[in-house]
Amino acid sequence: MSKPQPFWKTKPLDAMSRAEWESLCDGCGRCCLHKMRDEDTEEVVFTEVACRLLDTESCRCRDYANRKQHVPDCVKLTVARVAAIDWLPPTCAYRLVAEGRDLFWWHPLISGNPETVHAAGVSVRGRAVTERAAGALEDHVVRWPGQMPRKARLPAKKGETP
Repeated sequence: MSKPQPFWKTKPLDAMSRAEWESLCDGCGRCCLHKMRDEDTEEVVFTEVACRLLDTESCRCRDYANRKQHVPDCVKLTVARVAAIDWLPPTCAYRLVAEGRDLFWWHPLISGNPETVHAAGVSVRGRAVTERAAGALEDHVVRWPGQMPRKARLPAKKGETP
């Protein structure tokens, strides 16, 4: 008897329950880093500066349910937005599922462990700068939020998956 396929392999994003949708977030915090768009080229430029609500240790929002009240320009992901946004990181599960790709070994839905996203070097833990400490965003331009970490591409190490 074959093992049933996980929901992200059988359901399109628009057919997922709220709980399934929310569980796709791997807790990396990359989408919570400030981004800038070049006025001339429209190119997205990433920074290492975290939204003021992002807990840079857990890589989770400090007030997720009320985030729009505190940060009015916070982008709530929807199926339409996932398709339109050009700044979702290449590791983002919403992006991967929308593109018909599978999740990586370190995603908590695969590993069963929310720490594997950090162990794989995907999260902003230890890399993000708080808004208070940052100063000008232009001083914190980085490339890594838009790139796939090498360690994340490698197979899981012994003990990193269930």
